[in-house]
Amino acid sequence: MHKINNGMTIESFKELAHEKKLLELKHNGELLGPYERRSENGDSKTPGDIFTLYAFWVFLSEDEKMIIPTRRNPLYKEEE
Repeated sequence: MHKINNGMTIESFKELAHEKKLLELKHNGELLGPYERRSENGDSKTPGDIFTLYAFWVFLSEDEKMIIPTRRNPLYKEEE
């Protein structure tokens, strides 16, 4: 019998090993589309994809080395 995981917190996701994070995205994540994540100093962008996973979002870089969860929807842009 397959056990259904009803959810995971962002904190528990952060504690997973890299490979387990990839498996969570593969089995439970929903691909929202391509996304370029800006570096912390804002001078470059890393290409990848945005997923929704449980009650948070996750950025996965194209090379699958960066897996960054966030509580804020990075696709939402406030109107100016």
